[in-house]
Amino acid sequence: MTTSTHILRRRRFLPLFVTQLFNAFNDNLYKTAMVLFVVYVVYNSEAEEAMFSAVASGVFILPFFVLSALAGQLADMSDKARIVRVVKACEIGIMAVGGAGLLIAWQDVECAAVAGQCLARPHPLLAEAAIPLLLAALFAMGVHSTFFGPIKYAILPQHLKPEEVLAGTGLVEAGTYIAILFGTILAGWIPVEAAAVVVFVTAVVGYLTSRHVPPAPAQGEIEPIDFNVFRSSYVLVRNTMHDDRVFLAIMAISFFWTIGAVLFIQFPPLAKNVLTASPEVASLFLVIFSVGVAIGSVSVNALLKGTVSARYSPMSVIVMALFVLAFYAVCRTWIPAPGDTLMDVGQFMAQPLAIPLLLCLLGIAIAGGMFVVPLYAFLTTFVPKTQTARTIAANNIVNSGAMVAGALLAMGLSAADVAIVDQLLLSAAMCLVSSWLGRKLYLAESPAN
Repeated sequence: MTTSTHILRRRRFLPLFVTQLFNAFNDNLYKTAMVLFVVYVVYNSEAEEAMFSAVASGVFILPFFVLSALAGQLADMSDKARIVRVVKACEIGIMAVGGAGLLIAWQDVECAAVAGQCLARPHPLLAEAAIPLLLAALFAMGVHSTFFGPIKYAILPQHLKPEEVLAGTGLVEAGTYIAILFGTILAGWIPVEAAAVVVFVTAVVGYLTSRHVPPAPAQGEIEPIDFNVFRSSYVLVRNTMHDDRVFLAIMAISFFWTIGAVLFIQFPPLAKNVLTASPEVASLFLVIFSVGVAIGSVSVNALLKGTVSARYSPMSVIVMALFVLAFYAVCRTWIPAPGDTLMDVGQFMAQPLAIPLLLCLLGIAIAGGMFVVPLYAFLTTFVPKTQTARTIAANNIVNSGAMVAGALLAMGLSAADVAIVDQLLLSAAMCLVSSWLGRKLYLAESPAN
C-alpha cells in the first residue's frame, strides 16, 4: 500500500491514472444510460431486452477485435502520451453525437397515466429511430477505447520502476472499476437528458487531464506500421502467442472477460423481468460488481506482496464459479413483485433474499478481480518494453473476439427462448475453463511447484 500511495503522488503515474478514471466513467455512464433507457422504456419483452443488451455489448467490443493490432503498433511506434491526447480529443466529438442521440430519444418520451402513476413510454417512431445513432456513438467509443486500451497498461513499465508495476496495474484496475461504479450509479439515478450533458462535459475534462501525461516515446527501433487491420491482427496474435506462458495468460484473461460480458448483458433484463426491480436496482448490480473487482484488484496485490504471479488465480476463479451458482440459486427462488410493479431500491432491499443476492454478486466480483490483475501484470512485465503495447493489443484482440462470441451466444440463447436466469449457468461453466488455464500458467511460470 505504501508503494501505491507513493506512485499516486507522482506525475509519471497520476495524470494517466486520472485520465483513465474519466475514460472508464464516461464509457459506462453513456453505455449504461443508453441500455437502461432502451430496456426499461423502449422495449417491453425479455427476449427483445436481452437481445438489445447483447447487441450493445457486441457493438462496443467489436472495434477491439478489428483495430487492436493497429492500436498496438501505433502505441509502440509513437509517443504514447501524444496518442492519449489525440484519442481524448476525439472523445469530445463522439460524446456530442451520443449526447444528441440521448436527447432525441428523451424528447420522444411522453408521460402516460397508468393506475394513478406517471409512467414513461416512447412514441412509436422517434425513440426507436434514435437507437442507430446511439449505437453508432457507442461503436465510436469502442474505437476510442481500443486505441487508449494498450497505452494504459503499456505505459506503466516505461514510467514506473519494476517493483512498482504490480501496484500500478492494481491501481489502474481498481480505479477503472471505481470509475465504472460512479458512472453506473449516475446512469441509473439521473434523467437521461442529464446524462447527455454529463458525458460531453466529462469528455472535455478527460482531454484536459490527458495533457499532463508525461512523454512516453517509442522504445527501440521504429518499424513500419501495417494498416491492413486483418493481416496485422493475424500476424500480431501469431507472433505474440508463440510463447506458451503468454498464450495461457491471454486465453485465461479472455475467458474471464467473456464471463464478465455475459453477466453485464444479463443484469438489466434479469433485474427487470426476474427480480421485477427498477433501473436503479439494475444500476446497483453493476455497482456491486465494480466495487468487488476493485476490492479484489487491491487485495491480490497485498497477498502477493508485489510479486507478479498467477499463484492465486486458479482458486480465485473456482470461487467465482461457486458464487455464480449461488447467485443463480437465489434468482431461481426469488418471489417477483405482484402485477406490473417494479421495486425501487428500498423495496428491493426489504426483500429477504436481497442481501444474499448482493453478497453473491460481490463474491463473484472480488474473486474475479483477484484472478485477472496478476495476469495483466504478467503480460506487461514478461515481454520486452518494446513489445508491451502490442502484447496488450494482441490480448485485446483475443479478449474481444471471445467477448463477441459470448455476446452472440447470449443472443442465440435469448432467440431460442432460454430464460435469462438459466443463462447464468453459462458463466459458471466458463469459470472452470479459466481456472484450468490459470493453473497451467502458474505451473509454467513455477515448474518447481
